[in-house]
Amino acid sequence: MIREQDRRKVAAIPSTGIDYFSRPTLTDLKGARELFGANEPRDVFYRAATFLVAKALNGDAPVSVSEALSVLLQTWNRAYYQYHPVTLEHYEQIDHVLTMHSEWLKTVRERSIDSFSPAAASALEPVFTDFEAVLGPVGAAKALHLLAPGFLPLWDRAIAVAYGLALGATGTNAPRYTRLALIAKDQAKRIGGTAILGRNVLKAIDEYNYCRFTKGWL
Repeated sequence: MIREQDRRKVAAIPSTGIDYFSRPTLTDLKGARELFGANEPRDVFYRAATFLVAKALNGDAPVSVSEALSVLLQTWNRAYYQYHPVTLEHYEQIDHVLTMHSEWLKTVRERSIDSFSPAAASALEPVFTDFEAVLGPVGAAKALHLLAPGFLPLWDRAIAVAYGLALGATGTNAPRYTRLALIAKDQAKRIGGTAILGRNVLKAIDEYNYCRFTKGWL
């Protein structure tokens, strides 16, 4: 669970009417899964990217890790690429950030959100900032989630606003993202985690957030 001082920090975020500490419930996640599956065909890109990233990290794919990440980035974050054309240099920039943080990424690949801590937040912030410089704040979260799918959450701009974490200028959003991770840790703990849910709890929470806050389906 979130430590009391972290709970107070989150509670100090301007109120949006969301009770972070009671929702989503298992029922919420089930409803969101049905809505997401029925209305969001782009989920296939998440499944494809997850598979390709795992293969690429093991050196067993015909694409690089940066190319595997782009399967999701260029479909789930198209708004960013309207203003940032995909070029060879862009892939090289992603590769550079991956290389810079390769050792850290290895340590978090198999971690789960229940192990997220203030120390983990401190270690994550400079990593997020470097990814954000290349991919923007939404793309950074998507890439980091694919690299550590049980440990690092997803968000988009609407979700960030809903949680009282409206995104600022590029390079300033790492503290907001780590605060979201603390909230997600508490949410996942209350639900019972991946073991109880039977699938990736962070992906399920993102589906709920997306259906409720991004699309207004819930």
